[in-house]
Amino acid sequence: MNNLKLFEGKQIRSYWNEKEEQWYFSVVDIIEALTDSVNATDYLKKLRKRDSELGSYVGTNCPQVEMLTNGKRRKTLAGTVKDVFRIIQSIPSPKAEPFKQWLAKVGYERIQEINDPGQSLDRARENWQKLGRSDKWIQQRMTGQETRNKLTDYWQENGVKKGEEFAALTNIIHQEWTGLTVKKHKELKGLKSQNLRDHMNEAELIFTALAELSTRQIAEKTNAVGLNENAVASKVGGSIAKNARKELEDKTGKSVVTGENFLPPAKDKNKLK
Repeated sequence: MNNLKLFEGKQIRSYWNEKEEQWYFSVVDIIEALTDSVNATDYLKKLRKRDSELGSYVGTNCPQVEMLTNGKRRKTLAGTVKDVFRIIQSIPSPKAEPFKQWLAKVGYERIQEINDPGQSLDRARENWQKLGRSDKWIQQRMTGQETRNKLTDYWQENGVKKGEEFAALTNIIHQEWTGLTVKKHKELKGLKSQNLRDHMNEAELIFTALAELSTRQIAEKTNAVGLNENAVASKVGGSIAKNARKELEDKTGKSVVTGENFLPPAKDKNKLK
């Protein structure tokens, strides 16, 4: 199970390994959260070079784990709670102790969510509220996620493979309704590793949901199976949202797809001393 956690407003990618029953956390995200470094990857490289023991530990114990990055499953260096504690020891940060407490809280919350899955939705809402999202935006985001889940459930049940094929169909839908690939839309918003949907405005969320809802219903109507047939349904579903977008833009004179985002103000680059 892939998930996003928040530590003092910073997003930490994580993965719950069902078989091992433990969390894996993105090492780069942790570095960024503890140091506020603009280039956490570079910071980690310098840290491992300076602390050879840590470098050896990370190389031996921290695997590359697939996590959701911008809607796609990509491998990233990750560590268990034990590994994270070891990494924290080598980082001079006043946030170290609060981060350890946060890790313990995350573990406890996971046990609660297993017993009551509804709590994960409540926490997602709380995290968005902490990031300053309005109740209206949060409701639209959660509704859109439900629509997305129903579509991916259909894909999975009808011969579409997770990973690259899911990403390819998603891109077809997105490009059809917005006129931009997912990558170009992210560039427009100035995003890098962030989730595009978490930075959409209300209208973008609504039209994304319309495109995905239309795609699923068309796929169900035509009994689409496999990548190629679902690609056709994705293009048609996206075009329905595109036509609706153009009609709204003609009436309002405003573009639905914008460069608006929820990124925090840029900070000066911190250097590893």
